[in-house]
Amino acid sequence: MVSDLLLVKAARGDRVSRPPAWMTRKAGRYMAVYRKLAEKYPFFRERSETTDLIVEISLQPWEAFHPDGVIIFSDILTPLPPFGVPFDIEEVRGPVIPTPLRSEEGLKALHPIDLEKLHFVGESLRILRQEVRGQAAILGFVGAPWTIATYIIVSLVRTQCSGTPLVLYINGNGGFLERMKGTGVDVIGLDWTVDMADGRKCLGSGISIQGNVDPASLFSPLPALTDEIKRVVKCAGPRGHILYLGHGVLVGTPEEAVAHFFDVARSLMFDTLAEDHLMEEPELVV
Repeated sequence: MVSDLLLVKAARGDRVSRPPAWMTRKAGRYMAVYRKLAEKYPFFRERSETTDLIVEISLQPWEAFHPDGVIIFSDILTPLPPFGVPFDIEEVRGPVIPTPLRSEEGLKALHPIDLEKLHFVGESLRILRQEVRGQAAILGFVGAPWTIATYIIVSLVRTQCSGTPLVLYINGNGGFLERMKGTGVDVIGLDWTVDMADGRKCLGSGISIQGNVDPASLFSPLPALTDEIKRVVKCAGPRGHILYLGHGVLVGTPEEAVAHFFDVARSLMFDTLAEDHLMEEPELVV
């Protein structure tokens, strides 16, 4: 059952045997297999909007590293065309919107989202769930302006998917943690600039935390990476923590470092760490 998956249990704040781990951008240019596929399918939107390609790319890091979460290969701008806003993603420039909104008239030209044009999202998620066979959580994501995400999307998800844990991540969020506690989400993602011990002290034990190994640590010698992972886990505590990077995987990251990240994560058992007096239950801060 989905509710028994390690990542889902940690997101709910349940006790788990070890910290579940995953990464944003697990599928990407640092992987040789992805680069080879991108040569065959050079247009990003073809890769991110074709069901077979979405599934294949999403499973590449699963087959290589076996993380506890498999995120769908997509883009935060994917819903734009069904609203009436075309976009493209160029290799160097990144997202390009040829007709950005500049006036109220442009806003009025938008139309209700045509969900049929996003059929590949649901199809891919269903196939991915079948492919991982209950061994990992399947993660979807959506991007939206802050106000929409807070007042519309979150409430809609809560209404229709009441049992689904929600994760809120804001890059550079160190000064906003107190406010983020009041958003109603289940998990707050910390970027790598926030010390995990300070983040846990600020947020307390009433909310789960995701993070926050510095992505640059994956360029370090593997023993140093191991130490950093253990430090983050120790500071986060044994309940309500999802091991994650403080941001996405950087271009050029060695694949062996990504594999090592997940190997270390699988080797960390809270019972053993507790015996070594490394783990402390965080105090609730109100």
